[in-house]
Amino acid sequence: MQMLSVIGLIIAMFLLVFLAMKGIHVLAIGLICSVILAATSGMNVWTVLTENYMPGFSSFITSNFLVFLAGALFGKFMNDSHAADAIANWIVKKLGASKAVLAIVLSCFVLCYGGVSVFVVGFTIFPIAISLFKEADLPRNMLPGTIGFGSITFAMTCPGTPQIQNIIPSQTLGTTTMSGAVVGIIAGIFMFIVGYIWLNSMIKKEVAKGGHFVAKEGEQTAQLSEDEMPSVALSFVPLIVTIVLMNAFKVPAAIAIFISIVIGVVLLNKTYKPTMIAATFAGGATSAISAIANTSAVVGFGSVVKAIPLFQSILGVMLNIPGPALLGAAIAVTVICGLTGSASGGLGIAIPLVGPTYVEMGVAPAALHRVASIASGALDSVPHNGYIVTLLNLCGETHKDAYMPLFWLTVVLPFMACALAIVLFQLFPMLP
Repeated sequence: MQMLSVIGLIIAMFLLVFLAMKGIHVLAIGLICSVILAATSGMNVWTVLTENYMPGFSSFITSNFLVFLAGALFGKFMNDSHAADAIANWIVKKLGASKAVLAIVLSCFVLCYGGVSVFVVGFTIFPIAISLFKEADLPRNMLPGTIGFGSITFAMTCPGTPQIQNIIPSQTLGTTTMSGAVVGIIAGIFMFIVGYIWLNSMIKKEVAKGGHFVAKEGEQTAQLSEDEMPSVALSFVPLIVTIVLMNAFKVPAAIAIFISIVIGVVLLNKTYKPTMIAATFAGGATSAISAIANTSAVVGFGSVVKAIPLFQSILGVMLNIPGPALLGAAIAVTVICGLTGSASGGLGIAIPLVGPTYVEMGVAPAALHRVASIASGALDSVPHNGYIVTLLNLCGETHKDAYMPLFWLTVVLPFMACALAIVLFQLFPMLP
């Protein structure tokens, strides 16, 4: 029966990737793969769907819907008020169109280090990023890769970042968010430099093939003159308010964003009228429902993976990987994150189970913390990852057209950085 379960898991994981790349809706994919996994594991399919898949699906909605709604409304408001256009126009004017990509990446980095969740960063940056891509006439299919690179690589796992992927290890290992600081900073700089060069190289190749910006149906396409645009200073206010409320005053993300929208409506009355509120809400709410349903489908499948008996056997195998202990820990975290389709979810499972064992084997907690954090950002970015699905949906792109840049920048690049971190910790174990 275990061999059949292994075959079922391989088939389910293959179908998750294959069907996603073919453009099949993730809700259908999640259900199909969950049924296959349950059937091949000797479990009652209906019981698995009702007691594992649906609780995982619904718990994610319960915990995150207000954040998704607030983020989607914020993005729609920034677009409808032309605040995003004003900011993008200002950035292009100051840095030049050639620096549009750098501006997006650094903006994501600042928001992530400011404590804004990566999901919220996606919604917040999108309206500005798409305006920058439009101004610079860059290929639209590179937009998800640009936002993904800025938010879920170095910004998500570097020392000091308040992202959950840097906090979870400390809860088990007794470390801090600055643990493994020197190696972590080197790995982060490596990801930024290599990733930025790589990203620009991919964009240049797309442009050479004739790629350029193409607006999607229903998007704001009218280009306002500078006189018609809202004040740049006022356009930045909603962004600044969000960051300040969340970090200085510890206001919950959803509330902080809603407050920022209200302030924005008042300040940006030159280009945003009260009569536009209903349309903004309708568009934002539709986007939020679609995004969270897609993500929840993936979370539901992850709940099924954790429920099958084979999962415990996989954990056992992970603890007996030959070679350097840090390498074994990195592989264990990466595999579990890939199976669950979530960096935070996989890390939350892996660290309590394997962390104490590796510490007993002589691995320094600080080194384990940093390697595990970086490793969590690799295979989590498989096509069925919740953030990837949400980001592609937000940008109006398909896996077929836009996933490969994400794969190179958010899967392969973190693998390379993790390998670098392991080598540095092996060579210089006394680094702080």
